[in-house]
Amino acid sequence: MPMPRTPASIDLYWLPLGAGDNTHCVRTNGRIFEALTARLEHRDRCDLYHAALEVRLGVDRFTIEMAPVWGIEAPERGAVSEGPVGLRWLGRCRFFRYEVRMWRDGMIPDAREAVDSPRRVSADPTRAGHVLSLVRAFPTATWGRDELEAGEMWNSNSLIAWLLARSGHDMASIHPPAHGRAPGWSAGLVVAARDLRPSTHSAGRPAPGPAVAGTSARTATRA
Repeated sequence: MPMPRTPASIDLYWLPLGAGDNTHCVRTNGRIFEALTARLEHRDRCDLYHAALEVRLGVDRFTIEMAPVWGIEAPERGAVSEGPVGLRWLGRCRFFRYEVRMWRDGMIPDAREAVDSPRRVSADPTRAGHVLSLVRAFPTATWGRDELEAGEMWNSNSLIAWLLARSGHDMASIHPPAHGRAPGWSAGLVVAARDLRPSTHSAGRPAPGPAVAGTSARTATRA
């Protein structure tokens, strides 16, 4: 369905884990992970999702997501920061680094496979601008680990949850498609709540969240 034209919008995409992976490696590993997790938590298995955003503000459009630095070869893909994958020392190799993208006029790879998407979460220009201003402040902790002691791994879903929570959205109304789960989502919410506790700037915007030692956002580099 065509989305109504507005001065600003924030649209959420839910991509099935492993969308576009022709090797089926990510999808298979995800299913194994979910099967083990569901067994440990004594619940039914869920479909796993990866979240991404498309933000429009006036004539500008940006796609925001976390992805491997080697995932797309486009030189101008809006990478604003990087972080390690698995273990911090592995991040010395580009195959174990992720990047946070805020890609002007960019694309969300495999958006055609998104489920129940896009979901319009806001048409407020102030919130759209706030999301864009927060991307560079995202804590680039190690992907797949819980360095921030949020009770769950840090990953791409943590990025989207953190941005939406920090920009004042009603997070209770945002959730994955039916029978779905987004690992890392709650970690983003926990860290965002911590970041919002300190006093705010006089301008009324929340102060940027504290960076974990060695995990502050940095300008993307290429190995």
